[in-house]
Amino acid sequence: MTHPSVPSVIATSRPDDESVVSSGQASLDGSAVPAPWVAGAVVVHEGRVLLVRRSVAEGQLSWQFPAGKVEPSESFEEAAVRETKEEAGVDVVAVVPLGERVHPITGRRVSYTACELAGETAHVADFDETAEVAWVTLSEIPRYIPYGLFEPVQRHLDVVLQP
Repeated sequence: MTHPSVPSVIATSRPDDESVVSSGQASLDGSAVPAPWVAGAVVVHEGRVLLVRRSVAEGQLSWQFPAGKVEPSESFEEAAVRETKEEAGVDVVAVVPLGERVHPITGRRVSYTACELAGETAHVADFDETAEVAWVTLSEIPRYIPYGLFEPVQRHLDVVLQP
């Protein structure tokens, strides 16, 4: 589900910080500093998508795609790949960017990248951040993420997770 006032932009690298409006923090001179970008990996394998449950829920946000802050030297795709390895212990390959938005629950700027599994079995790799991992079917997603998905991610999953 998209937030009606938030634009969706497709990008293959880091946009400048003005590309998507967000709630930032104030800098030393009082001007707004954009919040850091978060990169999410939409990993599909054998008819299921990988979700991780956060160790600490953020409001309604408990289950999500593997995701984390984009480092200054990283592209969104590189960050999505790294975060998936750090949280779920699996190597993935970035395939295509799916879009960007300001997350309606967290207010964070998020980029989503479709990824393919490159090996291993998913497991909790960082107990400080991740409580558990699950491979879920398309019909199971609403049980894990009841508030709906970002529309470009939902469209992607509707295509790649067809039975």
